[in-house]
Amino acid sequence: MSGKPSSTPAPPKAEEWSGAKADQFDNKAYSQYFDPCQEAADKSIRCLKRNGGERAMCSDFFQAYRDCKEQWQTARKEARRSKSWFG
Repeated sequence: MSGKPSSTPAPPKAEEWSGAKADQFDNKAYSQYFDPCQEAADKSIRCLKRNGGERAMCSDFFQAYRDCKEQWQTARKEARRSKSWFG
């Protein structure tokens, strides 16, 4: 197995946080925890375990996780800004 992630095309940024992922997050109970980037985090951890803790071998996975988190946080900030306190 190579240390590189699969080359599946990523959805456009505008579409990535709409649809099922957005609905799953928006419709969750307040006490329920949901992180859409958990899959990327799990892949990073598996890569570290597979490569004996060698961080340099997993840099693509780490970057994918950071990009996911940044995009998710930006999307959530925008969603909070657009919602009314009284509506």
